[in-house]
Amino acid sequence: MYREWADPLSGAVVWTRTEGAGAYRVLPDGCMDLLWHDGRLVVCGPDTAAHVARDRPGGTYVGLRFPPGAGPRLLGAPAREVRDRRVPLEALWPPRLAAALADRAGDDPAAVLTRWARQRVREAGRADRLSSAVAAALDAGATVRAVAEEAGLGERALRRRCERDFGYGPKTLARVLRFQRALALARAGVPLARVAAESGYADQPHLAREVRSLAAVPLRELL
Repeated sequence: MYREWADPLSGAVVWTRTEGAGAYRVLPDGCMDLLWHDGRLVVCGPDTAAHVARDRPGGTYVGLRFPPGAGPRLLGAPAREVRDRRVPLEALWPPRLAAALADRAGDDPAAVLTRWARQRVREAGRADRLSSAVAAALDAGATVRAVAEEAGLGERALRRRCERDFGYGPKTLARVLRFQRALALARAGVPLARVAAESGYADQPHLAREVRSLAAVPLRELL
């Protein structure tokens, strides 16, 4: 059973998954998550391909999913350091602080993590507008060159900035965001040829290849 809801005060999406069993697939979305499971907190880095794991019966997970670019500022770790990894929070924070948050989360993980995220937003100050603008422009289909020019950066400087904030360069981020746009349309029942056109793929076979590359299964099976 999976539920999620937005927390407008922190900008995160809070999600829970209970009574899990068997294999599950986490798709790349450009985000970082803080995950509570079995009394431990884990940072889930931005993925470049599907992450497939297996859950025991009755497993319970609670997480905060931060929008692209927000995770490093709130969690205190560059995204590139956790790309394609699941890292215990105590490996990134002083162990005493990580253990204290995990202990508090034991009673009501969703409520405790949400309060923590809101406090971190207040402490960290304003979000990085450049990071948000880059993600929004790439999500809208802008080219890397156009995004770099608009940001006043060279393409190499933009790549370094993206690796820090998103975990990978702008071309990979654009691929991941386009994949998520396509998946949302396909889940809404839009015909796949139209999904390809509206998401920015050259054609439907191009969409199929990208889905296989990022999700490791064909689109219809994924749906």
